Parts: sequence; structure tokens; C-alpha cells
Amino acid sequence: MRSYIPKISGRRTSVRMVFVTAFVVLALLLAACGSSSGTGSAPTPNPKTPTVTPPNDLITHGVLTVGSDTTYPPQEYIDTTTNQAAGFDVDLITAVAQRMGLKAHVVTTGFDTIIDSLTAKRFDVVISAVSVTPERQKKVDFVPYFNAGESLLVQAGNPKNIKALVDLCGQNVGVQDGTIEQADLQTANTNVCKKASKPAMNLTVLKNQTDVIQLLANNRVVATYQDSPVTDYYIKQHPGQFAVGGSVINAGVEGIVVRKGDSSMFNAVQTAFKQLKADGTYHTLITKWGLTNEQITMADRQIIA
Repeated sequence: MRSYIPKISGRRTSVRMVFVTAFVVLALLLAACGSSSGTGSAPTPNPKTPTVTPPNDLITHGVLTVGSDTTYPPQEYIDTTTNQAAGFDVDLITAVAQRMGLKAHVVTTGFDTIIDSLTAKRFDVVISAVSVTPERQKKVDFVPYFNAGESLLVQAGNPKNIKALVDLCGQNVGVQDGTIEQADLQTANTNVCKKASKPAMNLTVLKNQTDVIQLLANNRVVATYQDSPVTDYYIKQHPGQFAVGGSVINAGVEGIVVRKGDSSMFNAVQTAFKQLKADGTYHTLITKWGLTNEQITMADRQIIA
């Protein structure tokens, strides 16, 4: 049996696994070559004169405190060469903070409690591949910045011929706790498997996305279900080991999360993001991390305006 990936202080869940350590071990386990996500320069240095008035209710003066579950590459993970958070989301929120003349400080936290922690004022904002849903909009506000769907990761060659959720009925499936994908699989057990008179999926639900992928590497599940950029990331990092099962479904918007009614924070984040889109920084970061299919459009933003 293969050894597990050691844990770190992470992102979408609470103190997690140091991602790159996890990645290196996983690479060895899979006998595949990999490299850290993305190439290119970091966001531009903090401008001498901020272009956006900073919020008036920061937890720490001069700092934008950001909650994130750093186990979800390529959007957020821990780079063990620096022991710092990295990824597209991290670059973006750093650039947002710089527009306000602030330093971004990413705090690793659990995804299943991340919105409650924001509401309790443990962070100023959250960026963590959080999908915008009507239920979440009742509790928090969103600045949309990303468009992603859901997809299945399977073994290379797709030996079980998995192309849709119905193909998972009666199978072992891995998913991260607190995610939209977990809810979708639970719903599919009732609305898909039961109606088709098939046995329910056997779900293994873990706090850490890296651990979820490890289930597939160890052949303990036939598939994992996650955001499409995450599926694509692992396929790219481990060529010949994984494949996508079927097509991307349920495409939707993700947003930077702000406490409900916090107009000072919301206006500052929204204005900074608009400037980053206008000056090309956003597109540069999208390209850096290979996420051109997930770039948000004006139409996407209007959905939840």
C-alpha cells in the first residue's frame, strides 16, 4: 500500500497539508513528473500611491487578512519552497490588496467552516474557489472573479468507462467536505441512482482535496469529483496517470467573499478588481496559471450583479 501524503496548514479546510510536500510525495507515488503550478511574474509591487481607498474596518491596519483553504491547486496551495500560499487566487487577492495599499495575509482555514469564520470576523475577506449560490448569498456578498464547472477525475484510460454521474452508482467515489460537488453527489444518489434502480454511490468525504486525489492514486475510489480547473491541474501535473471522466458540467461563477452588508470592504474589493481587469493584470494572471477557459466575462458578472 502506498504511503499517504503528509498534512500541512491548508486552505479550503483548516490547518492542512503543505501542498508542495504533498505534491512531491504524490508525484513519487504516481511515478510521474510534475512541477509547481504556473509560471511568470508575481503581481506588480505595491503602488506608492494606492488607487483604491482601503476599507475602514480592517482586522489589522495595513493588512488585508484573507481566509483560504490552501489545498486546492491551481487556485490555492502551499508552496513548500517558500512555505507560503501560492496559486491564481492568491496572486489575484494580493494584487487586489496592493491596489488598496495593503499587504495580503493569507490564513489557512477549513473550507467547510470558511464562511462562518468570515462572518465571525476572523478574516477581512475569503478567496477560496467559493461558488456563488443562492444559499450562500443569503449569508455573504460576492465579487465574482472566476467561472468554473465540475468534472470527474478518473484513472488514465478510464477503465470503468465513467462519463456521467449515473456511471458512479454503486461505485466508490471521493469528494472534499463542504463543497458543491459533495452536495451534488448526495443529490445524485437520490435523483439519479435510486430512480435508475441502481445502488447508491459509496462516498468517501475528506477534509483535504489532496487526500481526495490520493484515494484515486491508491485505487480506493474509481473517481473523484471537483472543480474542473482542479481536474485539469492534476491531469497536467501527472501525465499518463489520470484522465477526465466525461465533460464539464454545472459551470458557474466563483466570487471573492465579503461579509454581508460590509459596503466599505465590498466597494474597495470590487473597485480594485475592476481596475485589475481594465489594466490587463487579471488576464495576465489567468494566462500565467493556464486558466483561460475560466476567465470571467461581463455576462458572468451580470448574473449576480
